[in-house]
Amino acid sequence: MLLQDKIALVIGAGQTPGETIGNGRATAIAFAREGAIVAAADIDLASAQETVAMIEAEGHSAVAFHVDVRDEQSISAFVNAVMDRWQRIDILHNNVGVSITGGDALIEDIEVEAFDRLVQINLRGMVLACKHTLPHMRAAGSGVIINISSLAAWTPYPLVGYKTTKAAVIALTEQMAALNARYGIRANVILPGLMNTPMAIEARISATTSREQVVAARDKQVPLGRKMGSAWDVAHAAAFLASDRAGYITGVALPVDGGLSVA
Repeated sequence: MLLQDKIALVIGAGQTPGETIGNGRATAIAFAREGAIVAAADIDLASAQETVAMIEAEGHSAVAFHVDVRDEQSISAFVNAVMDRWQRIDILHNNVGVSITGGDALIEDIEVEAFDRLVQINLRGMVLACKHTLPHMRAAGSGVIINISSLAAWTPYPLVGYKTTKAAVIALTEQMAALNARYGIRANVILPGLMNTPMAIEARISATTSREQVVAARDKQVPLGRKMGSAWDVAHAAAFLASDRAGYITGVALPVDGGLSVA
């Protein structure tokens, strides 16, 4: 039980509807299986509640919360509610992110409103979550922050909003690691590669491109086994980074990508 009795905040613990499981839901479940009490937050409260029901069905503990990462008051209220309930925060896992569904586009086509939306959701929300969580971790003299970026930050990716915000998440994490090590707080960032998750697949299905075609095209790009990863690959990496087994690891950007970054 890597996370026995830890209080873990998972922001983005629901998921986009689809045939597979998403990174946030898988991570919330993985944390619970390792013994954590999970505060499962999402803008879609019903989806967060579905995650909690899955956790409770396995005999573990979780509570659902509604959080809109675009709204600082919503984030602050969530953190305060967690502190009121459990009096501490051991793990902050920032999973929220959008690309195509947020209006992302090529730089010559991007709308200002769409770019601002991507910054709000993909970057500013993480900044605000750290802002409101860090004082409690500093007071406790310990804590773990895990942010989800994307391999798109390092490799060619055509849509400007997702790439730039996810690259900024890496810089944010490095700063959190550098400035908070003195308080016993670690911060690391995971870069998922091509993953078979609802967010990655559903938005790419169209009248002319089937699910099978989308999956096959992505699978063949992956060096390791010619198959995309699943949300469980991200979840297992997150559980390790959140645990004491990673106690000497901070400021790291960890690709979970089947070797795509070195191909």
